[in-house]
Formats: sequence, structure tokens, C-alpha cells
Amino acid sequence: MGGAAAAAAVALLAATRRCPAAGPLAFLLPRAARAGLPRGCCSGGGGGEGEDPEEAEEEEQQQPLFRGRKSPTPGTRPRAPRRGRLPRAAPEVTGGLADVKLLLGVRFVDQWFRREMPFEVFGWFWVDYDSTATIIDGKSVAEDIRFQIAEEVRQMKNAVGHVPGLAVVLVGDRRDSESYVRYKIKGCEEVGIKSLLAELPGNCTEDVVVDSVSRFNEDPSVHGILVQLPLPQHMDEERILSAISLEKDVDGFHPLNVGNLALRSRKPLFVPCAAKACLELLLQSGIELMGKHVTVIGRSKVVGLPTSLLLQRHHATVSIIHAFTTNPEEITRQSDIVISAAGVANLVRGSWLKKGAVVIDVGTNPIEDPTSDYGYRLTGDVCFEEAVKLASAITPVPGGVGPVTIAMLLANTLDSAKLAYGLATESPEL
Repeated sequence: MGGAAAAAAVALLAATRRCPAAGPLAFLLPRAARAGLPRGCCSGGGGGEGEDPEEAEEEEQQQPLFRGRKSPTPGTRPRAPRRGRLPRAAPEVTGGLADVKLLLGVRFVDQWFRREMPFEVFGWFWVDYDSTATIIDGKSVAEDIRFQIAEEVRQMKNAVGHVPGLAVVLVGDRRDSESYVRYKIKGCEEVGIKSLLAELPGNCTEDVVVDSVSRFNEDPSVHGILVQLPLPQHMDEERILSAISLEKDVDGFHPLNVGNLALRSRKPLFVPCAAKACLELLLQSGIELMGKHVTVIGRSKVVGLPTSLLLQRHHATVSIIHAFTTNPEEITRQSDIVISAAGVANLVRGSWLKKGAVVIDVGTNPIEDPTSDYGYRLTGDVCFEEAVKLASAITPVPGGVGPVTIAMLLANTLDSAKLAYGLATESPEL
């Protein structure tokens, strides 16, 4: 804050005829001017310098994540809210004028002070513009979905004596593919779904893979078949995916499932898991889609294409950015929601986003990191440190879309088993 602005803040405090220690406007002072204030003069902030760190931590742990949320019944597990966003904590103004409480509200700060004063002035106060974005916790959403799936699997076992079965075909020895398959098998174990794994060498013929898929098609204990992508370059990916029985295509990549997704008058049996995960995170966060401008970066059949088709079913205006798009930054800056699935680390910078945009980062890109036990760490397509300062909500990497994608695979497998055993299924929200 400049000298004139600091002087104005001090004068404003003096006008209240109160000691700065008791004045509700004390937070306007720069750090240098605050240095001599008594301890606790800026109470009501979040992380003020005069606050006792131990007391603050204890108080924060006692606060509920969502206000107005009832305590769960003993013996039951709390559900994640379907709609709603994290509320901003309001400052506790003590000893000040009543009108000042309204004057210093979040809306006032956002609409006036954000334009007139540098955000660093408020960096230590409760209005922290480096962290105003809601971090969409994919792990929590996925955990809630898995809990429901596990309960339904138990009910199915009691009703028909069988559990859903998922077969995975892994071709080659790609480290990333092996890692993804491990996560999927682990997810099956957590919810009680039976898993089968067929590991084939990378130099095997295309016919060998098709034969493996055919055997799973004929196995009545298998309700979902997944061929881990990408396949070796010498294989015809479309032929192999088309060999999967439509009723067991839990990845949603069968041509008929993709075609039915594109036709608004029809419904696919299964929607690709990553696209379904993006939609679930948006709906869980209470983000409106109808009439919104959504930009999808990437047009692959795994994420980009099905995501754009799914969003159009929710009446969003969808733009797609691909390798031949000449002005990607201009398009994303006009977008209310940006979903990136390009597979390029830190492609989307802060300058690509408009204030208040929602960012869904699907990218999982390995970056060398000598400090990691694995020698690398995962980062997304979006530069998180820059985007979080502008976005109203954003998914982290890891811990965002990934866990929900696996949860959607388990949900599709459960639905396939319900169809096979003639049990009632909930119609997917498309």
C-alpha cells in the first residue's frame, strides 16, 4: 500500500475515535503500520499475526466443513452434499460500529477494494485472494461414491448370491498403464467387486487380444471388460474395443455407446468414466451448466470428445480446443468453465482464465522430481499456482478427477451386473 493510502487508513481509524487495537478497520493497515499494535488487535481474521497458532488450529478443527449440515446418525457415514460450495468465513467484528460490519463484508471487498488496493494488503487477513478458490476435493467425492457402491454390492450378494466382476486386459509393460490398472484393481477390492487381470506381452498379435476379450465376453461372472489404453501402435484399437460386448463395455468406448451419447434422443448404456467424473464434480459443487460457456481442451475419445457431448446434453455452450486451434487463450478467457485434458503439463496459465472461472484439470503428467520416492511427481495441465488466484473453483492434481474416474468405473460395473441379474438400476443423469 502506498504512503497516501496508508495515511488514509490511519485517518479512517482515528475517525472512529477508538484505539486501533479495538477498531474493526485495523486490518486495512499495512504490515509495517501493524507492527506496533497490541496482540489480538486484528482478531476475526484467519491467520492474523496476533493470533495464537495453537488456539487457531484447535478452533479450526472444531468448525464444520459445511455450515448447516446436520451431524450424522451414529453408526452411519456422512454423505457429501449434492449441491453447495464452501462458505467463506465471516470476520468477527467486535467493538466497532454496526454499519462497519456490512461495509467490510466479502461483497464490498470483492467489488471495491480488490480494484483499488493490491491484494497483498489482505494476504494475512481473512480475505486471502491467493486462496479464494474452492478446492474441489475429488477424493472425498470418490469416497462417498465407493461407500454407496460397497453397500449395493453387499445387497446384491445377499439377493442373488453373486457380486459384480470386472476383467482388465493389459497389453505391454508401460509404467503408467500398470499403475492405473493397480488403482482400478485396488478399487474393486475396496468395494467387494471381483477383479480379473489378463496381462499380455506388448509384442503379441491383435488376434491374441481379441481372443482374450472374447473369453471374458462369454464368462457370466464378468460384467465389465476394460482394455487399458493406449495399446501398442501395431494394433487396431477400434477393432479391439468393438470386440467388447456392448453390455460389458463399462469404459463406454464401444462405437454404439459413443454414438448413442452423441444422439440426444438416445441414451448410451455406459458413459466414459472420465467424462462422467467431470460432470459429477461439477454437479457436486453446485455449478450451473445450462447456458454456460464451457471450453474443453483436447478431443480424444477417452476424455475430450465424450465430455463435450455430455456437457451439451446439459445445455452448455461447448468450445473444443485442439492442436490446430490458433487462439486457445482467447477462447478460454471467454469461458465460464475450462476442462483441460490435453496431457501437457502446465499448459493452461493464469493468463488463459477469466476471473471466477471454474477449472477442471483432467491431466496427469509425470514430472521428474528427485525428492520423490518414485523419481517423479504428477502435475496437471493447469498451472495450479496461477489458476487458483483467479478461479472460483478448481480441481487439484492429484486428488481431483482421478479418484472419481475410478469410482465411476466401479459404478458402471455395478450397473452392468444389475442389468445381468435383472435388478433395478438408477437411470444415469445425462
